[in-house]
Amino acid sequence: MPCQLLPLPALQDNYIWCLSRDGEALVVDPGDADVVEHWLAAEGLTLTAILITHHHYDHVGGLQLLKDRHQPVVYGPEEDIQGIDRLLHGGESLGVRPAGEIRVLAVPGHTRAHIAYWLPGHDILFCGDTLFSAGCGRLFEGSAEQLHASLQTIARLPDSTRICCTHEYTLANLRFAAEIEPGNASRIEREAEVRQLRSTNLPSLPVSLGREKTYNPFLRCHEPSVVSRVIREIGHPLAPGLPVFAALRSWKDHF
Repeated sequence: MPCQLLPLPALQDNYIWCLSRDGEALVVDPGDADVVEHWLAAEGLTLTAILITHHHYDHVGGLQLLKDRHQPVVYGPEEDIQGIDRLLHGGESLGVRPAGEIRVLAVPGHTRAHIAYWLPGHDILFCGDTLFSAGCGRLFEGSAEQLHASLQTIARLPDSTRICCTHEYTLANLRFAAEIEPGNASRIEREAEVRQLRSTNLPSLPVSLGREKTYNPFLRCHEPSVVSRVIREIGHPLAPGLPVFAALRSWKDHF
């Protein structure tokens, strides 16, 4: 029986990602314990594991209550988080029920020690706030160099990888992407799709990494169309890659 993947809406615009199989469940970044409790009870599931990507409260707010009630094994980065059973730094390969193999990626930038969880057997990446559909996370504790490198790490995963980020920011991000590449046909198609999904309160996620590469400007910092648009905006030459990424991230902060 394959694992069942589900995003639970929580707080204002968060998703708590859930994976279940054979009566067991894991959840990712449980910012709200009540949302998870309701799902576990409704589905008759036992919570065996919690995966944490970073320390922000909207990702860990329900952690301690869920741990006290269900005694799952909690995995997370070496940040200021109470309740972690196994500290991770990136590079680890884990066996976690019910997911099976999980590979841990170090993806700092949004926070100092942000990590992501790649499930190669399921084509799933739980990437927290590092990569969003059509966007990426803000720089709170890391540098543009770190976040750019983290996105390149993600970009090297198979194109079939399903991106499971933790906020419903897609339409807002697509508006910025339209400013960068207004004629990008993939972006236009994605926006129409997301508007339809959101009109019926359905999530815009997950989305494949391959699709993201066709319209997410933060994954396209070597593309001539993106480079030239950023240069026009800032008014002086920039090399492709990191310099364009840094300028894009700063522009998006004030968009």
